[in-house]
Amino acid sequence: SSGINAEYGDWHDRQKSLTDRMMLMMEKYTHHLEELVDEKTAQLQVEKSKADKLLYRMLPVRVAEKLKRGEAVMAEWFDEVTIYFSDIVGFTNICSASDPLQVVDFLNDLYTCFDGVIDSYDVYKVETIGDAYMVVSGLPNRNGSKHSSEIADMALTLLEHIRTFKIRHKPDTKCM
Repeated sequence: SSGINAEYGDWHDRQKSLTDRMMLMMEKYTHHLEELVDEKTAQLQVEKSKADKLLYRMLPVRVAEKLKRGEAVMAEWFDEVTIYFSDIVGFTNICSASDPLQVVDFLNDLYTCFDGVIDSYDVYKVETIGDAYMVVSGLPNRNGSKHSSEIADMALTLLEHIRTFKIRHKPDTKCM
């Protein structure tokens, strides 16, 4: 009987040890999966934030939010708006004397400058295509009769900035 107890004890210890090892492996695996899920969730949040920023650059925020919620966006009528278009004088000549990356850097610098200016006004940037820059006031936020003065004041401020703007690869060339 003592031999049976000894064999049972060894078997029980081995079984317990095997069970403990399996549980430890399962805990490690669970912990690893939790870390993986946390990492992927963080990556998803970063990508979602990038997608939202891009969407908000293409559409007014309230329109973008409605679309994200799956709601219909109804067309609206705006009685009073002012639209501003700008074009860079000599852009074709600047481009012909520049390589493509220099043109991209030039436009990026210029429109970053413009974007910083328009943040101070009740305006909405609609589009930038090549050297064309389009801004509107009075939509998507109605501002009564302020739309024309907002655009006029913004345009004068843009002119002030463009007078001192330096093209990185052509510092002696003016955009006016």
